[in-house]
Amino acid sequence: MSTVIFSTRMPVLFLGHGSPMNAIEDSSYRRAWQDLGAQFGLRWAKPQLILCISAHWITQGWWLTGMDKPKTIHDFGGFPAELFAQQYPAPGSPTLAQEIKDLMHETPVHLDNDWGLDHGTWTVLKHLYPEANIPVVQFSIDYKQPLSYHFELAKSLQALRKKGVLIIGSGNIVHNLRAVDFSKINEVGYGYEWAHEARAYVNQAIRTENFKALMKLEAAPSAMKMAVPTPDHYIPLLYILGL
Repeated sequence: MSTVIFSTRMPVLFLGHGSPMNAIEDSSYRRAWQDLGAQFGLRWAKPQLILCISAHWITQGWWLTGMDKPKTIHDFGGFPAELFAQQYPAPGSPTLAQEIKDLMHETPVHLDNDWGLDHGTWTVLKHLYPEANIPVVQFSIDYKQPLSYHFELAKSLQALRKKGVLIIGSGNIVHNLRAVDFSKINEVGYGYEWAHEARAYVNQAIRTENFKALMKLEAAPSAMKMAVPTPDHYIPLLYILGL
């Protein structure tokens, strides 16, 4: 793995994974991920490995999946049997997991052999890379750390991009389940006014590279407090911005 050198860096992605049903339903989100996967094949070399920071692996401390064959985790309830039957049998990479651990030597990172690929990872990869033939490693989120720590920690992963590693943050900028109108969840363009305002605020901060504003939610507009009542789905975005 460490001998593979690319002339250009791999891109980084932040994906709003939304409902687990995107794994099996035809939706604008599913089609967008399929199109994105096709574009990758035209613009970049096939990734040697995918490193995914998922909103659904919250831990104390940091962990990397270190097994050869990560299981497909169905970490949800109340959905149809078809969704629970889905599998994403991508291999893992203990060697690269150890390499990433060594790369982040200033932060204690542990290897895990129990977790696997949760739905923040496999429901999007299923459409980006349906063959499931690219090794996947998941990186957990230490929930007790401030937002700025995640942003800075991501910088230590930068070298992986020159080694063919595609780094994905999977979460959602707007994630307030108590406010969702599930009858309209797949309507393109639908959303509460505060949700549109929060999206515009984040987009503007990204365009102007005002990343500090995105790490100070206490000073953000009230729309952001509605969009991000808890930071679990928001934190993966900060890793991608740090990269």
